Amino acid sequence: MTLKDLWMLYEADKRILGFSTHTMKAYFLQLKMLVRELGDLEIEEISLNLLKDYFARVSERLKPSSLGHRIRFVRSLFRFAFEEGHITRNPSLKLREPKMDKRIPKFLIEEDVIHLKITCRSHREHALLEFLYCTGCRVGEVQKINIEDVNWENCSAIVNGKGSKQREVYFTTECKVWLKRYLESREDTCKALFVTETNPTRRLTIPTIRWSLKKLAQRGKISTNVYPHRFRHTYACQLLDNGAPLEFIQGMLGHEKASTTQIYAQLRGERRRELYRRYF
Repeated sequence: MTLKDLWMLYEADKRILGFSTHTMKAYFLQLKMLVRELGDLEIEEISLNLLKDYFARVSERLKPSSLGHRIRFVRSLFRFAFEEGHITRNPSLKLREPKMDKRIPKFLIEEDVIHLKITCRSHREHALLEFLYCTGCRVGEVQKINIEDVNWENCSAIVNGKGSKQREVYFTTECKVWLKRYLESREDTCKALFVTETNPTRRLTIPTIRWSLKKLAQRGKISTNVYPHRFRHTYACQLLDNGAPLEFIQGMLGHEKASTTQIYAQLRGERRRELYRRYF
């Protein structure tokens, strides 16, 4: 069995487990790069030293985080091969990820958020900005949400997170007002909460959401890099500032592991430093 043959089995297994299309595309790209470097080898021929040599070569042109992604994929691929009985030994068992500095998530300060709100010109811009800001949703979650997923009475919505796991998120009355105005301005029958302006029968795409925020930032002359995930960090920061415990924030963000949420504990001090540098 070659690497490409193994991929066919691996991909089918992960799709059954509910892995997203975006995740599988990323995994397939990792597989293509592995095959490009090593060739479509028989998997029994692949040794730990061969894998280490491969990662040593690519590490010269990759960031530690990108290298870590590649190593995690290779470990997952060969763990699957071993557990399914396609190989008698797992050559990736002793592969270790590179050490990485802990990066503090970047957030938006209140002044930037206010500028972005003032800059909005359309109902969709207002609704999208408010929803990202007050729910802490991932951009993929926002892109997939349907109108029927929204509970207007409770100001809440059901979103599909990573691994097809659903959770309830909440939004403010201000966000509800803009969502209602946006939906009332539409004449289409598309079930998506956010649709494209040029063709309202189509769901808004992730690249368009990113582009819309960039356009808002440029229009408002905001020097800070504005992107969807930065609103998620800002949301966590706001909850911390208001005294929310990390366990609550973990549930609101849909983090499976508490360790993922722990990094936000560093935001409290970093936020103070950012405000000091900005205003002193």
